[in-house]
Amino acid sequence: MTALTTDEYRTLLTGALEDAADANTTQPAPQRLFTPSSHRLALAPDVTIVKGARGTGKTYWAKSLADPQLRDIAATAYMMPRLRSVDVITGFSRDPDEGAPYPGKRVLTRLMATTEIEPVDFWSAVILMALGVPQVVGAAGWAERIQWTHNNPEVYEQALRTADRAARESRRTVVLLFDALDHLHPDRVQADKLVGGLLEVALELRLTTSALRAKIFIRPDMYKSAPKEFADASKLDANSADLIWYRENLYGLLFHQLGNFDSPEAAKFRASTGPWQSEDGRSIAPTPLLADETRQEEAFVQLAGPYMGTDRRKGHTYTWVPNHLQDGNREVSPRTWLYTLREAAALTGARYSTHDHPIHYDAIRESLQAASRIRVRELKEDIAWAELAVKQLEGGQVPMQPSAVRAYWEQGGLAAELRDMAAGDEDGSGPRNADDPYALMDELEDIGVLTRRTARGVHPADRPVDIPDVYRLAYEIGRLGGVSRKPLR
Repeated sequence: MTALTTDEYRTLLTGALEDAADANTTQPAPQRLFTPSSHRLALAPDVTIVKGARGTGKTYWAKSLADPQLRDIAATAYMMPRLRSVDVITGFSRDPDEGAPYPGKRVLTRLMATTEIEPVDFWSAVILMALGVPQVVGAAGWAERIQWTHNNPEVYEQALRTADRAARESRRTVVLLFDALDHLHPDRVQADKLVGGLLEVALELRLTTSALRAKIFIRPDMYKSAPKEFADASKLDANSADLIWYRENLYGLLFHQLGNFDSPEAAKFRASTGPWQSEDGRSIAPTPLLADETRQEEAFVQLAGPYMGTDRRKGHTYTWVPNHLQDGNREVSPRTWLYTLREAAALTGARYSTHDHPIHYDAIRESLQAASRIRVRELKEDIAWAELAVKQLEGGQVPMQPSAVRAYWEQGGLAAELRDMAAGDEDGSGPRNADDPYALMDELEDIGVLTRRTARGVHPADRPVDIPDVYRLAYEIGRLGGVSRKPLR
């Protein structure tokens, strides 16, 4: 079968990547489930901590592990048969279902404000609810459940032993999943306390049972800032994994989505890049297309040409695109990646339809603006205070001196707005110290929203501030030598 025409490629790109921007709000589809090699350890039942920045797949994998069909696919793909003998219970997520063994954010915020509760007692009550302990399930509300758990430590320990023994006898592992911890509490100090309590309870499960496990999906900065003042806390570091997307994983994801779309164009794509294999209802690309950068670059050049212009001086498309989508921690959101390429294909069809490749290099540059808006929207959903801090730098130019950043924030009244945000019902938790602009810059650096330029002999706190294109382009923030901000028509 012949290769796809440019129009067929554009049709495939826009169709297969259409739902990329909404991937976090939809249930993963079995056919489209992609299993990058770098994520294997994160799914292992005995790994307690799974660290990942916003958009790297924490909720995606939490949903996948909770779904028996998707869990079975992952067991095959990762050659991890133990996943087939796992029972998953969700211990916290953003939107609790009816009957969930944990309260919603509003209830938890009210509990923290009106009741003196210990985070360890709260999470212990959640575990007892998940295990179906009658005295806790039948309590009048969460305040009563937490108090009962505090007053009955023997029952808690006995419930763990009973559940552990039952799981062992049935040769099963019970995994309690905890996701969306960004939404635990609007006050970051309170959120950190709750996370610290969860980490302590999770470690206790790990050390005192053999078939009960917690799996906590968490942002690296939240894990870093959570108090860990309990025995053996360092063991959590040795029992953790990171959701990392290497460049070859991003390209593997792209080709997997193209090959698993239900269309004649997808079938032609598989035929022209094969041989593909069939596994659990998915089409699996040949290994070089998933892991060999030389083969991946050859395939991507068919889509976007070799250069970001007429020659190599403008950069190679294969490296240029992911490099310009990186945040300050050099991480790329797979959703932003797929959305950028879909938008670039659509723009090419609308404005450069006679171009000899499915994607025009100028369309890629323009699509970065739309991708930046998506990335900022994601940031606002989970870390609203960080989005506000960047927004108040509109009209500036980076690199920017820390004193200039502070001046913008003082002029915009950022500290007061952050306090109002914490007192309201905004999603996500606030910063640790809203009144200290230098602490805010450090925290923004931790989450990858800004970076510091190196400067010999200059204290780190005084180094010029930069903002990655993936955040900067959504606002009127200039950058010397950066991608030009050309508004979309």
